[in-house]
Amino acid sequence: MGDMFRSEEIALCQMFIQPEAAYSSVSELGETGCVQFRDLNSGVNAFQRKFVTEVRRCDELQRKIRYIETEIKKDGIILPEITDDIPRAPNPREIIDLEAHLEKTENEILELAQNEVNLKSNFLELTELRKVLENTQGFFSDQEVLNLDSSNRGITGMSDESNAQNRGRLGFVAGVIKRERVFSFERMLWRISRGNVFLRRSDLDEPLNDPTTGHPIYKTVFVAFFQGEQLKNRIKKVCTGFHASMYPCPSSHTEREEMVKGVCTRLEDLKMVLSQTEDHRSRVLATVSKNLPSWSIMVKKMKAIYHTLNLFNMDVTKKCLIGECWVPSKDLPVVQKALSDGSAAVGSTIPSFLNVIETNEQPPTFNRTNKFTRGFQNLIDAYGIASYREVNPALYTCITFPFLFAVMFGDLGHGFILTLFGAWMCMYEKSLSRLRGGEIWSIFFGGRYIILLMGLFSCYTGFIYNDVFSKSMNIFGSTWSIEFNTSTVLENPQLQLNPQYHVEGIYPIGMDPIWQMADNKIIFLNTYKMKLSIITGVIHMVFGVCMSVINFVHFKRYSSIFLEFLPQILFLLLLFGYMVFMMFFKWIQYTAKTDIQPRTPGCAPSVLIMFINMMLFKNTEPQEGCKEYMFDAQSSLESVFVFIALICIPWMLLGKPLYIKFTRKNKEHSNNNGGLTNNMELGDGETPIPTGADTRETGGHGSHDEEPMSEIYIHQAIHTIEYVLSTISHTASYLRLWALSLAHAQLSEVLWNMVLSLGLKTHSYSGAIGLYIIFGAWCLFTLAILVMMEGLSAFLHTLRLHWVEFMSKFYEGLGYPFQPFSFKAILDSEDEE
Repeated sequence: MGDMFRSEEIALCQMFIQPEAAYSSVSELGETGCVQFRDLNSGVNAFQRKFVTEVRRCDELQRKIRYIETEIKKDGIILPEITDDIPRAPNPREIIDLEAHLEKTENEILELAQNEVNLKSNFLELTELRKVLENTQGFFSDQEVLNLDSSNRGITGMSDESNAQNRGRLGFVAGVIKRERVFSFERMLWRISRGNVFLRRSDLDEPLNDPTTGHPIYKTVFVAFFQGEQLKNRIKKVCTGFHASMYPCPSSHTEREEMVKGVCTRLEDLKMVLSQTEDHRSRVLATVSKNLPSWSIMVKKMKAIYHTLNLFNMDVTKKCLIGECWVPSKDLPVVQKALSDGSAAVGSTIPSFLNVIETNEQPPTFNRTNKFTRGFQNLIDAYGIASYREVNPALYTCITFPFLFAVMFGDLGHGFILTLFGAWMCMYEKSLSRLRGGEIWSIFFGGRYIILLMGLFSCYTGFIYNDVFSKSMNIFGSTWSIEFNTSTVLENPQLQLNPQYHVEGIYPIGMDPIWQMADNKIIFLNTYKMKLSIITGVIHMVFGVCMSVINFVHFKRYSSIFLEFLPQILFLLLLFGYMVFMMFFKWIQYTAKTDIQPRTPGCAPSVLIMFINMMLFKNTEPQEGCKEYMFDAQSSLESVFVFIALICIPWMLLGKPLYIKFTRKNKEHSNNNGGLTNNMELGDGETPIPTGADTRETGGHGSHDEEPMSEIYIHQAIHTIEYVLSTISHTASYLRLWALSLAHAQLSEVLWNMVLSLGLKTHSYSGAIGLYIIFGAWCLFTLAILVMMEGLSAFLHTLRLHWVEFMSKFYEGLGYPFQPFSFKAILDSEDEE
């Protein structure tokens, strides 16, 4: 069988690897990505496992890489992307060199960052000092200068003379404070001095940058005048409490000017040093940025290897690591080669072993896909992972999904838009795969081939419907012809003509364009699309029921073919399959040009009424001169079909439980002979005890050996009721194909008539400008409503038809996914996060 038809066969294997070759062997297995390891240390704490030290070492390396990456991004340096040559996991020697290099780089960046913070702090202090000196020029008047002693050059402006000499002289404190703290600061000064402090302030126009965070800070220059040594100490304490920076400010204008010049000179020197420091930091970060993505991948791979090695168990002699894993049978040679390459990489003389072991546990489900089938497989897996080795619906979904979508989305124009979008993503998939557009973009890009097929199939159904943006194409002409004369117009003003005399032959393909002009267009399309949806739905469901036979044969449940499949298919075909047959029979039996009276168009019976009468055993009186049935013995045949369909219900209800009950008694009888002797004394024709291989093949697919008979009867009753009722409801559910197709066509027609036609009806020059605007609005509504919203609605309805109406006939979906140890999967998942 093909890879997509059924999940691959998975084998449980046991590995024996030498400790010195364990790292390189697991690294090779991670590159192949075809092994799912089992945890043999589930009872051991994560901090007590063998390689926990190495994992912590990798965590520390990742922390350093994240720090360096943050600093690189802070400087606006773009990290290069690695797409082709992805580095392999480093060997132990490279790990030591990498660790030393990262340690050196981190220390260098930390030192540069600390030096830069110190330099910026000094630059900020000098800048604030310059602002204080410049903004306090107007605070000191001539009278204030006379009152101040010439020696007032300290922070407080106070001289060292005696208290008597200081009487009548003002001291002052100058500094800078954050603007949002000015009012609280001023209020606190007023309270501690009881109004004896005179505060002058000036807001700085330009913000200053914080040396640590780089955020802008708005500050205010202040000068607090006071008298007395005790008050000076109080003011300094308040300044400290409000984190205000205090700076020396001479009262003399000349001294302030000289001090400003000195500060400016120091600022220029600091600017030069800061520029050199930033250039050196940029060179260091630019050099590191070239190798940082490779280092990050290497550390991630190394951490994944040690995490995997923690799943291994050490043997008693502590000379061998033992691991268990699930491996696809096709990949066993690949795994063996990876183990041998890992041993050869470290020069180990003792080879690693891989043994296949038998198990009763259900293996994981693995469906090998490519970039085309992966999107369809994801649709199936979203419903439930297939049970091991059961039929995979994704293979048929590749065709049925876009087809059912196209039945609802049948428009050549809208389908062409979808085709262009899907083709664009498929043609430029390599470049588009590197984009990080969020979850919505990932969903669209992952389903690019689904979108492409949906667009192509919609173009086909749109051509069959002869619908292009709600307009028809006249490619083959029309088979409707009218011999126009005066009597035709006078006697039949609505031109309701008999097709028996005005239709010439059969239209080559699709819908005749004359229906675009017909008043009964909606009535005709209603009937046409409704019958088409029922026919499609019944065929789809019959195919789903038939797929269950393949499961029964594969899992050797041959009794289920007779006890489940046969009554189910008979019930479906004898009722709804017969209804579909009568639709085709009616199209053949009754035509517009039939001259025989019982077959005239007016005598054609309704298939729906006929089906209702068939189920209720009723009769409907036909019109005068017409027949109730389409062929002879139809009434007897319908009664037989209903009778057989009714027999199928107890057949499904009791057949399987009675069979299980009967076979269970036989098993008990046979086990009395060989239950204790391992089948050594069984006679001819007696049933042997199933081995592990047999249990593995049949487990999870109808095994009821230990289930009580009461639960089996209840389960089968629920299953029978569900199937009988769902056969009716599922058939009606396919009418959504008709409803959405009709709604899509009507919305397209309404949008044309109410939007674009308004611009086409104008005859003036200004109408051309209006048509330009209206055409833009029509395109916007077409894309937003008809393509996106209607397309999403049709997609969801198609998904429901596959999940419920189709897959419920044969698909269990009780498996769990095969999740191999793969470096590619690990890196891709972390990139998405």
